[in-house]
Amino acid sequence: MRKSIAIILLSTALVGCAAQARSDVQAVDASALAADNKSGEYRLDTGDRVNIVVYGEETLSGEQLVGADGTVTMPLIGNIPARGVTPRELAAKMQTKLADGFFQNPSVTVSMVAYRPFYILGEVNQPGQYEYAVGMTVRDAVARAGGYTYRAQQKQVLLKRAGSEQEVKVRLDKDLPIQPGDTIRIVERYF
Repeated sequence: MRKSIAIILLSTALVGCAAQARSDVQAVDASALAADNKSGEYRLDTGDRVNIVVYGEETLSGEQLVGADGTVTMPLIGNIPARGVTPRELAAKMQTKLADGFFQNPSVTVSMVAYRPFYILGEVNQPGQYEYAVGMTVRDAVARAGGYTYRAQQKQVLLKRAGSEQEVKVRLDKDLPIQPGDTIRIVERYF
């Protein structure tokens, strides 16, 4: 009898601790995050690799990494802010600067070479940093990380978007798209 009461009290305390630990995590509908993902063009940030082509100027063309300060560096015009702009907007900025005293009617294009990575933690077989690919979902991310462990909660994840301080709990009733820089945490299931 005492053993049964102790087990009940212990399991109640564990469930209470688990609920208390997650009370600061906001729950969000997966469809709201998916809609947010389709809201616009891709925005550059630290870790993205772009290919810059200045037509007719091979010495100015080549691959660039968006640096920790959020800029790319080009000869003649120096550091150009790239964080938060689309590749098309970055090309327009470069074109404007090159036209200001260096070239007549320069033509610049910027294309993506590699996106910044995403991170997956918790109850997966190989947690860590992985290369992002266009159209990735949580299911794809879990597969890249070697699949779920036997303890994994497979019906919800904790997701933190790049640039956000808040981790949100997302129910996986639909296949949730992820973005470069996202941190996905697969939590342990209880019972």
